[in-house]
Amino acid sequence: MKTIRRRMLDLDARIDSTLFSAGKGSRELYERYSAFMDRFYVGRWKRWVFIEPLSEAATLGLGGLILLLMLAVPAFRETADEDWLKKSDLAVTFLDRYGNPIGSRGIKHNDSIPLEDFPDVLIKATLATEDRRFYDHFGIDIPGLARAIVTNAQAGGVRQGGSSITQQLAKNLFLSNERTIERKVNEAFLAIWLETRLTKNEILKLYLDRAYMGGGTFGVDGAAHFYFNKSARDVNLAEAAMLAGLFKAPTKYAPHINLPAARARANVVLDNLVDAGFMTEGQVFGARRNPATAVDRRDENSPNYYLDWAFDEMRKLVDTFPKSYNERVFVVRTAIDMNVQRAAEEAIENQLRQFGRDYHATQAATVVSDLDGGVRAMVGGRDYGASQFNRATDAYRQPGSSFKPYVYTTALLNGFTPKSIVVDGPVCIGNWCPQNYGHSYSGAVTLTQAITRSINVVPVKLSIALGGKSPNPAKVGRAKIVEVARRFGIKAPLPDTPSLPIGADEVTVLEHAVAYATFPNKGRSVTPHAVLEVRTGAGDLVWRWDRDGPKPKQAIPPNTAADMAEMMSHVVSEGTARRAALDGIPTAGKTGTTNNYRDAWFVGYTGNFTCAVWFGNDDYSPTNRMTGGSLPAQTWHDIMTAAHQGVEIKELAGVGMGPKLPPPPPGAQAANGGAKTLEIKPPPVLTKRGADILVRVEKMLDEAAKTTEGPAKPTKPVSSTSAGFNESFASSALPGETAAPTAPRKN
Repeated sequence: MKTIRRRMLDLDARIDSTLFSAGKGSRELYERYSAFMDRFYVGRWKRWVFIEPLSEAATLGLGGLILLLMLAVPAFRETADEDWLKKSDLAVTFLDRYGNPIGSRGIKHNDSIPLEDFPDVLIKATLATEDRRFYDHFGIDIPGLARAIVTNAQAGGVRQGGSSITQQLAKNLFLSNERTIERKVNEAFLAIWLETRLTKNEILKLYLDRAYMGGGTFGVDGAAHFYFNKSARDVNLAEAAMLAGLFKAPTKYAPHINLPAARARANVVLDNLVDAGFMTEGQVFGARRNPATAVDRRDENSPNYYLDWAFDEMRKLVDTFPKSYNERVFVVRTAIDMNVQRAAEEAIENQLRQFGRDYHATQAATVVSDLDGGVRAMVGGRDYGASQFNRATDAYRQPGSSFKPYVYTTALLNGFTPKSIVVDGPVCIGNWCPQNYGHSYSGAVTLTQAITRSINVVPVKLSIALGGKSPNPAKVGRAKIVEVARRFGIKAPLPDTPSLPIGADEVTVLEHAVAYATFPNKGRSVTPHAVLEVRTGAGDLVWRWDRDGPKPKQAIPPNTAADMAEMMSHVVSEGTARRAALDGIPTAGKTGTTNNYRDAWFVGYTGNFTCAVWFGNDDYSPTNRMTGGSLPAQTWHDIMTAAHQGVEIKELAGVGMGPKLPPPPPGAQAANGGAKTLEIKPPPVLTKRGADILVRVEKMLDEAAKTTEGPAKPTKPVSSTSAGFNESFASSALPGETAAPTAPRKN
């Protein structure tokens, strides 16, 4: 024990001695450091004028540098691929389903025109307008950026861009067009990175070849061929100025869309050439007096919304090809049918032109699909030239009652039948109590009657019943509905809300249209697609949908799909979608109208195709009481009538071949003896503006009557005109419908 005690004491003494020596040494070291640093001490006014600001600047600069590096991580990831330049070279020529060319997308690195072969005026116009100090900066033009900030601040808006050509190339190669600080930071880092990898001439050549120039073209050579039918080698000064003006806003200044705006922009480019000292006023005078004229391409109607979506699909598809595959130029046969595409575009434009103002609706979208998911037609908006946003694929809108078939399908899968009785009466989930369209209740109704009349209460009650005896049956029931919608192919978020069963969540037109194909497909869900076949530029087959694409999945039993088709056929034959009925073609579908009439839908199908139509406004403003049974149903009818021309009509399981429509009334015969299509009339309400106009007309007629010779009988143009409006509204009603009476109004 004594030995152990002595050893422990010895260890304790050694530890104490070591700690004491370390502490003493540390103090001596600190004193030496302090004495050394005292030599650099700055006191009094010099400290506050020089040292403190520099110290704060260094601290903030270090923090800012760390933040920039964090934001630049995505930029570094973009450049991680050694094949980064070739990766953006994808070029695709698209064919329709019958092998006819319909357009192209993407860009191919084109070395056929070296930089030195581009006209000098084209290069000077580009540099004068886009980046005058291109050959002097390191990728970021600091003076130019500062000048743009001052100019925009003085103007109170964006009047001048501060991005260099290198920054714009970095955005084109790696980034998107979103206006965020993160993107600008990444753009700056990538611009500097490009400057270290490429020469100035290589950067300029890539920019001239890769920039989007409008009209679906990339690069100045492609734009020169598209707008002027000539090579970029041969453009004159006026044409070069017009091409250089496209870099800023190719859609806005595209000469085939807005020639006056394109010429005005070209004139600005000529001013820039003079201001930059590249040319004199005398040299540009001829181009001002004789501006460029673009080739008239108004009759060329390319399905641009469809091509944009197909190109996105192709880019994802190419990423699945083997790494050893180096081909970047493809010819792709798509599922589009240009006859159906043109019919869809015309139907939407005709309806919006005739009734858009009355219904306060400015936009529409539609998708027509085969039962295997191949999209035959897609319209993503009224005018691609005005807006490239694809409302068919990218806009999430509330489907309203058109979502209810997923609810009824879930009910049929859980023991209900089309003849099951549900009481249409008041129901509440928490503080939310759904109301029917007419704020009334129908009592005991079958599921078929409920979907035909588009009753709101019944789907909500079904969602509660589907939950069984669980503590929160409504929540459990909604989860079952979402699970069935997922089986159909709906990939939208579908958050859990009490109003989900009546379509308060959001979906896209494309998903909704192809999901409905599950019903005529005898319960098999399919994947929406544009690409049918991919070949190389040399014609070698690379990929084929029927061989390599995803196969259909059995989402619901065939008998359930047939029951739903039978139930939904009543919506068309005697319910809210009678305007969608097709003569001799079995049809089923569902209308949808959301709160405040913000969205109006009709989604339907036959034994051949499925189609979804949406009307509304981009800013979510309400329409003028537009329902899914009005313009959407009529547009659907017009599109599907064209789609079935020359097609063998197939039987719809659960419906059969469908009834023939009754003949039109005698007054609905066209002058040439053919059947006249019944038209939708505007809402049967005289607007305040219309009433004011009629009052002014009445006063004018009264004044005119006073100036005529002889007694004149008093007239009442307001009442007579109003009656005329009422008659036109009444005549627009289809057989079996009653026109809504005109509400009395005070002028």
